[in-house]
Amino acid sequence: MNTPHHSAPQHAAGPYGIFSHELRSEGPAQHDELLDAAAELEELGFGAIWLGGSSSVRHAALLAGATERVVLATGILNIWYETADTVARQRAELEGAHPDRFLLGLGASHAQLAQNYRRPYSTMVEYLDGLDAAATPVPAERRVLAALGPRMLRLARDRAAGAHPYLVTPEYIERARGVLGEGPLLAPEVTVVLESEPAKAREVARGFIEYYLQLPNYAANLERLGFSEDDLTGGGTDRLVDALVVWGTDEAIRARLAEFHAAGADHLALQIITGDGGDTPPRAQWRHLADIVGLGPKSGA
Repeated sequence: MNTPHHSAPQHAAGPYGIFSHELRSEGPAQHDELLDAAAELEELGFGAIWLGGSSSVRHAALLAGATERVVLATGILNIWYETADTVARQRAELEGAHPDRFLLGLGASHAQLAQNYRRPYSTMVEYLDGLDAAATPVPAERRVLAALGPRMLRLARDRAAGAHPYLVTPEYIERARGVLGEGPLLAPEVTVVLESEPAKAREVARGFIEYYLQLPNYAANLERLGFSEDDLTGGGTDRLVDALVVWGTDEAIRARLAEFHAAGADHLALQIITGDGGDTPPRAQWRHLADIVGLGPKSGA
């Protein structure tokens, strides 16, 4: 059994990071914008950039040259899309060029999204075996798992630096910390809507979470937390929306994020949802969020 947890805090990257689907774009027209946005996030003081969607090592490598110290993480690399040998080789190349900058977030995705989906837990175990056995192994302390259920959380505890769960609540964090124990990294994605008007905030939030509520893995996790099938219908009840998405005044957002830390999270991967459907990085909102959580440009950086 691997025991990587003594090294995990180096990848906590402070209390806050940014989770972004936009920064994993491969469109040539956005190349310069993505590099500039990543550099600004580092300057703002966010400790990590989590590349959302089915991201890969190459997406992180694209941003590595434009930044100096921020941790670049996949949130998540889909284990059905790339072999363990390929990922280990790519990760070794990135590590050689930019040491101690990359954290490999791995996930088994969902049956609705992965063509060859089967036995997700057993396949994840086999994938970790492959990373260990590769010519250039990926150390356990340099990988985290997109764990939700207790079984995958235990695997994240035993064979990775920790867990990177998605669409969870502070109550979930408390339970997950109980499974993981005190050592492993717990770095959840947390969705934020910078809107204080309740109807508008919930409309944006509901438009985002409705898709995920139809995926059995998320639905089952929410039911374990005490939400009913009725809570999950129609984009979610107000109770569910308010539990899953952080919104409100700056003070309310700050207080809600503090609940995640108090429940046992080491690091929050903050995902801004604007509701406009655009792919452009929400840089003005990221600046606002940095102010809310007390970050700011690093002097002399």
